[in-house]
Amino acid sequence: VQLVESGGGLVQPGDSLSLSCVASGRFFDTYGMAWFRRAPGKEREFVGGINYNGRVTFYADSLEGRITISRDNDKNTVTLQMNSLEPEDTAVYYCAATEVAHYSGSRFSDDYGVWGQGTRVTVSS
Repeated sequence: VQLVESGGGLVQPGDSLSLSCVASGRFFDTYGMAWFRRAPGKEREFVGGINYNGRVTFYADSLEGRITISRDNDKNTVTLQMNSLEPEDTAVYYCAATEVAHYSGSRFSDDYGVWGQGTRVTVSS
């Protein structure tokens, strides 16, 4: 599977933004999917994940309540909805996929074998 993110851009504090990750290839509906981000000068961090059928989601503690991850397996798409954006949310956001059975929302990037190229989000007034 290959992943392509979109939806990034420049937004103001307090705004909402939806990022999309479209997968090409087969068996998308068997992959656990996640979003990570890398802020300037910081290490890549887990944002959230979703299991193969979309029924189970996992969120970073610091972001829970402001983000929602969903997927549409008919469209091979995973979406990250972010609300009440803050300047600290400025980062490159990456979509990642894992074939691991019984996906449990791993926060370790090494557990994901497929990555997109990233989409940049800048939150600034």
